[in-house]
Amino acid sequence: MKRFAKGVIMLCLCIVSAAPVSLATANEEAKLTPIEVFSRLPQFYSVALSPSGNRIAMERNSESEDLAALMTLDIETGKVFYLLRADNKKVKINWYRWANDEDLLVSAKYEISEAGTKYFKTRLYVMKYNEQGGDPEQVIDWRHIKRYQENSKRAPQFQDEIIDMLPDDPDHILMAIDIARPLEPSVFKVNVKTRKISRLEKGKKRIRDWMTDRQGNLRIGITLNYETGDRDIYLLNEEDEYEKLFSYNVSDDKPISIAGFAADPNILYFKRYLGDYRALYKMDLTTREETLVYADDEYDVDGSLIYSPVTKDAIGVRHANAKGGRYYWEPRYEALQENLNNVLKDRKNYLVKFSQNEDVYLLYSESDTHPGRYYVGNQREGTLKFLFDQYPDIVPESLSDHTRVDITMRDKATIEGYLTLPKHGEAPYPTVIFPHGGPGGRDYAGFDYWTAYFNSRGYAVMRPNFRGSTGYGYSFSEAQMQSWGMAMQDDIADATQWMIDQGYTDKTKVCIVGASYGGFAALAATVKSPEMYTCAVSFAGVSDLDRLVFRARAFVNKKLVKKQIGEDQDDRERRSPINFVENIKTPILLIHGEEDRVVHVEQSRNMAEELEDHDKVFEYVELPFGNHHLSIQSNRMKTFEAMDKFLSKYLQ
Repeated sequence: MKRFAKGVIMLCLCIVSAAPVSLATANEEAKLTPIEVFSRLPQFYSVALSPSGNRIAMERNSESEDLAALMTLDIETGKVFYLLRADNKKVKINWYRWANDEDLLVSAKYEISEAGTKYFKTRLYVMKYNEQGGDPEQVIDWRHIKRYQENSKRAPQFQDEIIDMLPDDPDHILMAIDIARPLEPSVFKVNVKTRKISRLEKGKKRIRDWMTDRQGNLRIGITLNYETGDRDIYLLNEEDEYEKLFSYNVSDDKPISIAGFAADPNILYFKRYLGDYRALYKMDLTTREETLVYADDEYDVDGSLIYSPVTKDAIGVRHANAKGGRYYWEPRYEALQENLNNVLKDRKNYLVKFSQNEDVYLLYSESDTHPGRYYVGNQREGTLKFLFDQYPDIVPESLSDHTRVDITMRDKATIEGYLTLPKHGEAPYPTVIFPHGGPGGRDYAGFDYWTAYFNSRGYAVMRPNFRGSTGYGYSFSEAQMQSWGMAMQDDIADATQWMIDQGYTDKTKVCIVGASYGGFAALAATVKSPEMYTCAVSFAGVSDLDRLVFRARAFVNKKLVKKQIGEDQDDRERRSPINFVENIKTPILLIHGEEDRVVHVEQSRNMAEELEDHDKVFEYVELPFGNHHLSIQSNRMKTFEAMDKFLSKYLQ
């Protein structure tokens, strides 16, 4: 990471009032919006509020240099300090948190190579919030920790896992580091100012994760056997003995997860399934009595607990289907959420963080047609100030609402999808079918820069939440197991047919575009449903399931990967698009990052070679230093330029 030269820059704050005046009229917006408007990274992102509420930390996209800059802002004075910059290639800012009001903890991710396998390591640094021109200091000082090593030649790969920020002790944090043996982290108390370190708990066999209660005491240890998939959750009792609370198999059973403790250390929140949907429960650890706290009849309760910095107690839970993405059981916070919804109407308003005394809060507001804005509010003063837009060049009036639709599949099952129609033109439209990645992901309402770009070119967009998507219950999610290219693929084809049958889509102009698993689905569609699609775009897509399983052999979860993708090699080969290139008639655009650590670039390289050997119509774009998430500005621009040219050729 590089430091910036010293100096102070001023950033103006504006008090929120009426909707901002747009510089573009509706007639101007009818013209094609430049590609770079959609392909730019957010202007500011990953915003973090300091404990006092007086400052924020955030990353800023440096478009001209492909850099990410870490900066802090004094909310009252407008003073900005630039602390670090990362090239997003060999070094990436992973995350950052305020240790206290003066010190910022920064996790950095570095690329390394060992025995022909490339992967990442992480390191944790500390900096003063106004330390322009200074060098970050590593939190883990090996002079203090090397005595705990069992192998002096081995340094832990991950050195940034914080299990408790200890808000009542701002000089210290608790960290989990597998210093003695791999994958068996010990727990250390670390002074972020002096770097002194002391071990609180030695690593235990197969315990991968540790959790504390609200008083900062170590209470939960979670094991995982990568060979069998068995997971046990243990409670550390008052006698320092481990009691087993829950057991399940991650591949075969409905999972149970620990959400956290109440202010009362004998009350534990956890998630388990109520019927087919995940719900939030709490347990009295003295009696083992379980109580249902919150459930949704149609969706999994999918988020983490929300805590009051003042009472230290849980006040709600994050849930995508709730208003503002949060469900509060404390009336005061629900009232604040309602007030914000009344001020910023027709948006999802997310309370991101409270200051330690709860006077100040950070708010993120977005909708289908508002790309995302940050505000800072003060409950004591009754004010709400606009900070900045994430995508200032996108005109909200140019964006379209997403309509959630229910689609009946060929076997009479029902899935949800999001339909977005362009502002201009008439049905039937040229159409992009845009399946999500994962496959255990899910599409939601709210701003999506890919969809906004497709719409700007006059394309209708369908984003189907096919079987295997998360959030719709255990049975729905489990449909992804060993089903790549099967029922999930049929759901995507049925959603495409629904678009045609409903009159939204010109059946002669349909392109399927996907990234990651969505890229696999795009390639599989050219084999399984070739008559449906005019073209296909695969970004970072899988083409060879057998090779995917083979690559996993270098990692500890190799058996779990095989269980998800498929145990039988012949079956994996039958579902791999690369083995059926001779039958492909659809033009294909392949795009892949050179340094993708999620889906290896060989998946697209090998597919391109096969397509070339069989004289098929295709294009291949490889992104230098590119990763799986298009986090380098120039690569995002190259991707959208290639996609724009390709889609224009076949859909217009």
